[in-house]
Amino acid sequence: MSKEAVNTAVDASRTDASQAPADAGDAGYSKDLKARHVNMIAIGGAIGTGLFLGAGGRLHSAGPALAVAYAICGVFAYFVVRALGEMVVYRPSSGSFVSYAREFLGEKGAYVAGWMYFLNWSMTGIADITAIALYTQYWSAFTTIPQWVLALIALAVVLGVNLISVKYFGEMEFWFAIIKVATLVAFLFVGVFLVATQHPIDGHTPGLNIITQHGGFMPGGMMSVVIVMQGVVFAYAALELVGVAAGETAEPQKLVPRAVNSIMWRVGLFYVGSVVLLSLLLPSSVYKAGESPFVTLFSKLGVGGIGDIMNLVVLTAAMSSLNSGLYSTGRILRSMAMSGSAPKFTARMNRSQVPYGGILLTAGVGVLGVGLNYLLPAQAFEIVIEVSSIGIIGTWVMIMVAHLAFVRRAKQGLVQRPSFRLPWSPFTEIVTIVFLMLVLGLMWNDPEVGRKTLMLLPVIAVLLVAGWFAARRGINRKATEELTKLTDGV
Repeated sequence: MSKEAVNTAVDASRTDASQAPADAGDAGYSKDLKARHVNMIAIGGAIGTGLFLGAGGRLHSAGPALAVAYAICGVFAYFVVRALGEMVVYRPSSGSFVSYAREFLGEKGAYVAGWMYFLNWSMTGIADITAIALYTQYWSAFTTIPQWVLALIALAVVLGVNLISVKYFGEMEFWFAIIKVATLVAFLFVGVFLVATQHPIDGHTPGLNIITQHGGFMPGGMMSVVIVMQGVVFAYAALELVGVAAGETAEPQKLVPRAVNSIMWRVGLFYVGSVVLLSLLLPSSVYKAGESPFVTLFSKLGVGGIGDIMNLVVLTAAMSSLNSGLYSTGRILRSMAMSGSAPKFTARMNRSQVPYGGILLTAGVGVLGVGLNYLLPAQAFEIVIEVSSIGIIGTWVMIMVAHLAFVRRAKQGLVQRPSFRLPWSPFTEIVTIVFLMLVLGLMWNDPEVGRKTLMLLPVIAVLLVAGWFAARRGINRKATEELTKLTDGV
């Protein structure tokens, strides 16, 4: 039976056109994530190593204009999460955007969205365990331990927490987010105090004069700001995690809108606010890649022990990212496996209602990352972070395309949009997609990193096509089984 015939029969079997279809991948999950977990997962997704570590090198390159780059990318990131949030309220699903892509774009859309997301998080996971190993070696007690051993230990610890239960994942993310938020709030208070009192820092008097006397708002020119856009978009990766977590909450329609709406002001306060303050306290040329800008600032202030404190915070951010990646890909892969577009074993769940098959697959890629840390310890981080940026841009584009199809279905009277909506549709989706594709294209202007990353696109495309043909038989079989169940029940 053709896919079109299957889809037609499935749609015809629904007695209520506004009734959202169930996703087989949602069965069996517990509802142990509480409101505080979801709220802090949303915060944790908005704050990571992209700010704590990556902002140093970007400030050096782009100058104070980095704040504008964070603001612009933050707006588009919010649009993506708002679109996802609307579809979550319409039908909560642990399969999240993969489940919605399946409903509104067909199985090919779900396949592309899911594997692009897996690409992002599997590569980010390798970057995270590499970062954790590097941060741990900051302390003298760990300098003699090989980098690959520390990476393996980090992977094993976070994997163990993920496999126990979703409640432990939620608790871990809750406390990771508390640490990150408390650190940023403390910095914001200290930064405002230093600017207000004009307390000298390393021979510089804080204030607008720091910007005007050291190259202005955009010391490296417009192109320097354009080049950092890729890294800024990557800094917001994980915001979509709130959509995945909704499938394991008792009241997703109530919790998700609240969490999504809070993302906007958090981005403005923590990202834009922090960069503005950093720019007013020290010349952007003082900050550097590979060192947290907060460590740079406090070391110039002569505050003892700040290096240890900030290293612990950045280590926490990396652990949080790894924790989120294993959690989300486990759920996404299970949704895909239930439709035949991912290996069968990724659909398996343990007694604690955790999809351990998908989590283990992502962790397996992480083990390859341990090998990369053994072979190329100095280059491991940069190699994988380049590839992951393609994955997150691809995922966000698919979310917006799925939302466009969702709105089109709503206009046809086939589904009903909830009151919590993405504003200005379809203009918002189209502009966001164009922006993301421009960011991808502008990566070519960066010969060191971006250009090499773009050269991987044909390889990724070939792998996706080959994988689709390999999975197509299983997908058709699953579709036929679903049709049989539906027609038997009519």
